[in-house]
Amino acid sequence: MVRYIIKRILWMIPVFIGVIVIVFSISYFTPGDPVMNILGSAGYTPEKYAMKQAELGLDKPFLVQLVTYIWNIFTKLDFGTSFTSYLPVISEISTRLPITIRINLMSIALMIIIGLPLGMMSALKQYSILDTTLTSFALIFAAIPAFVLAVLAALFFSVQLRWLPLTGIATWQAWILPVSCSAFAGVAVYTRHARANMLEVIRQDFIRTARAKGQKESVVIRKHALRNCMIPLTTIAGAFIATIFSGSIIVETIFAIPGMGTYLLGGILTRDYPVTNGVVFVVSVFICTVNLIIDILYAVIDPRIRAQYSSPTKKAKKLKKNLSAEVEVV
Repeated sequence: MVRYIIKRILWMIPVFIGVIVIVFSISYFTPGDPVMNILGSAGYTPEKYAMKQAELGLDKPFLVQLVTYIWNIFTKLDFGTSFTSYLPVISEISTRLPITIRINLMSIALMIIIGLPLGMMSALKQYSILDTTLTSFALIFAAIPAFVLAVLAALFFSVQLRWLPLTGIATWQAWILPVSCSAFAGVAVYTRHARANMLEVIRQDFIRTARAKGQKESVVIRKHALRNCMIPLTTIAGAFIATIFSGSIIVETIFAIPGMGTYLLGGILTRDYPVTNGVVFVVSVFICTVNLIIDILYAVIDPRIRAQYSSPTKKAKKLKKNLSAEVEVV
């Protein structure tokens, strides 16, 4: 188990370096000049331009900037200073990241809490009116983009009915619309996948054997079917983190939430390279960490993965124990 976790952590290092190189290169070679955005056409002179370029460190060659940026991240945890606000990027990220993580985690939790039971009910009542209704709603919500759902929800619940706040996160009611709008597409997808996986599992031979032994249907579903469904469903939950974050950029903008999404969008619009690069890197760390947790859950759920990475000594002891048990039976 420990070897498995260490191997997954080591694989994250080249991923982080690759993300930095790719995002930094895209920002560097994208058309546009951040120095001109800061100075403006009215305040431009060659002398001011050269001074501002040297101040921002943009007068150095590409490779020098890239190596310096990577070195500062891994040695000082320094993402640079924003071109527009002149504040350290790490301080802004440390303030905004908990908000975005909270939205994402609550959206994932809502997706699982609602999607898993609905998918199981739909599978156990296949081709019934309930199954048809749930499948239809899942298809409809999966087809609606997050920003469209957010605008419609804001107009209906905040503007028309005045039940929920339209902007900010000052009260617990203000979290309802952003979390719901981020999660509903995931609920639809998770419901469909839970239904498909449950249908596949309940047709297996071991389920028929458990029923033939006289076990209650609730025990068969909870103890045998649900556990075998959890590996693919865990994969879907982990993969949906990136999807929810990409949708949260629009959701945070619509509901004026001071999270990573609005910070990233502002950095892109103003050509603020340190902001863009820093946010994308931190998000990649967050997503890789979630995937690491998902991989650890694999090992907890599936004993075959634990056996694959167990030490030879433990394998030999387990084999000896099994052989001894077989000899005693004989």
